[in-house]
Amino acid sequence: MNTLTGNYSSIIILVLLFAVLYFLMLRPQQKQQKKRQETLNQLSVGDHVVTIGRLHGIISEIDSANKVVTLDCEGIYLTFDIAGIATVSEKAPAATTAVAAESSAAAAESAAESDASSAESVASSAESELASEENKADSQN
Repeated sequence: MNTLTGNYSSIIILVLLFAVLYFLMLRPQQKQQKKRQETLNQLSVGDHVVTIGRLHGIISEIDSANKVVTLDCEGIYLTFDIAGIATVSEKAPAATTAVAAESSAAAAESAAESDASSAESVASSAESELASEENKADSQN
């Protein structure tokens, strides 16, 4: 009977040891990972962040599809993985975020318009060159 009780008590001690290990080490780590993931999901343009290399910057672009963020570090734009963000030191005001989103949309629209106008100017210059070559060929004949 004593050996049977001794076997059960050692199994109970092992189970209690694993339970204590879970609640003291594993569970807090999981909570910390969840909090970090929420922080990374809530990043927005204009946030002041610190990278894992201790580089301080302001978020200028977020590419969620590629999980990449572009930081403005006093005029130098650097691209990092979102996982490279260690902490958010200061959240951007909501008005700044909305203005930044509007300005980036306006910039994209103006870039599209300038691309279209430059394509039109290239086409018109090509047409004028073709017309002048035809006139030269006609005058030579």
